[in-house]
Amino acid sequence: MAAAFSSDGEAALRRELRPVAAAPRGDLDGFYEMGRATAFVRDGGFCKVALQFPDELLADAAAVAARMEAATGAEMFVLGDTTYGSCCVDEVAAEHAGAEAVLHYGPACLSPCGKLPVLHIFGQQPLDVGRCAEAFRELYPERQSRVVVLSDVVYAHAMGELEQQLCPEYPNITFSRLECGDPPAPALPGEERRFGRRFLVEAPGGLQDYAMFYVGAEGLALTNFMLTWNRCPFSSFDPTTGCGRHETLNVNRALMRRLYLVERARDARVVGILVGTLGVVGYLALLQRLRELLRRAGKRSYTLAVGKPNPAKLANFPEVDIFVLVACAQNSLLDSSDFYRPVVTPYELELACNPAREWTGSYLTDFRDLLPGACAHMELPPAIPAAEAIPDVSLITGEMRAAHLCDPPASQLPPSTTLACRDQTRALTEISPAASFLESRSWRGLEQQLGQTPVSKAVQGRRGIAIAYEDEGCEQP
Repeated sequence: MAAAFSSDGEAALRRELRPVAAAPRGDLDGFYEMGRATAFVRDGGFCKVALQFPDELLADAAAVAARMEAATGAEMFVLGDTTYGSCCVDEVAAEHAGAEAVLHYGPACLSPCGKLPVLHIFGQQPLDVGRCAEAFRELYPERQSRVVVLSDVVYAHAMGELEQQLCPEYPNITFSRLECGDPPAPALPGEERRFGRRFLVEAPGGLQDYAMFYVGAEGLALTNFMLTWNRCPFSSFDPTTGCGRHETLNVNRALMRRLYLVERARDARVVGILVGTLGVVGYLALLQRLRELLRRAGKRSYTLAVGKPNPAKLANFPEVDIFVLVACAQNSLLDSSDFYRPVVTPYELELACNPAREWTGSYLTDFRDLLPGACAHMELPPAIPAAEAIPDVSLITGEMRAAHLCDPPASQLPPSTTLACRDQTRALTEISPAASFLESRSWRGLEQQLGQTPVSKAVQGRRGIAIAYEDEGCEQP
């Protein structure tokens, strides 16, 4: 049996390294909307611009940057292998290079940015509008159906043509619009605004009287929509296969899985706050709120910046009982079934630790909805004495646990302090449970052993890559 977090070594040795081939784009100027990008740079008077590409489009980066420099006279440089999700604008990396603006290419979560001007260029993927309209008619034969049409951002360019074909037949159809670039206009009465999209809800019963039709392949965006609008039936059209279908994802089962994680968060004593974005507006305010919420709930918190989370990285913190990921709406729903500890969203942590928040059937993936002034913000209730608190029983372990918010004693040190003076000799005592956990480990790290290691001359090392060094013979299968 393979050990945890291990991989098949034989498969790694037999793996062949090939250059990533660029996908056929046809007309680069049309696919990357060179005219709109050039106008954005010229009108803004930018002299240095960052071009951010996802991995699947990185092969075109050099050609696009060269054409943009020739058309604008501005200095262009490419951002690849971003620290966090490629759907978010990497403002931190752009600022490190002194960029004045960012051109973000490829799929985007449309999370607002607060530092640099950004132009989103999604890449106009082809869509057979006629086949899409035909699939819509098959899925909704009743012409009076109330349907909201959503789409992946790479197909947004074709939604106008699809609207022209369907609106004469379906008087109650509603098409969502993208919000990116300019500041959003004031919301209209009955208007729904989420995930960089807006649409008008005119049914008497509200949004629950509508069905949702999504144009795009299944993925994080569709899952995010289905969990958020979980009271609406969903259908989709996949442009790559040309097939439409009613979505059969058991949303209730997915929600039950998330509610199980809420129960795990209630049992947790040590919580790791994972910083999954440095560019989305409001992430610092959320970090402060999560720390305060955990402090009031009597839990210890640690803030960790590990880039893109994976099982191997988070396994380095076994003292943490559960992690909460602060990321954009698309990346916050992390499937942690392969992780050593579960990963929850800020909304799920609020359900676990804030007694004022109760489960209503709605699900929030955008953490900005939890901040002061937002639609779903709830103030923390006043603290109550521990003697007056009603005890709670864990549904997982069956043990008693605290289910109230409390104010720590005045003598307690701030949660960020890990060492404190103990006496006049300036000796130090540990107050961190994580530090106590590390003390019990059999391996505590490298030791210097000064003066005990003999001095030796540097020698020539091995050359090549780890799976096939130059002095190793490769066995043919």
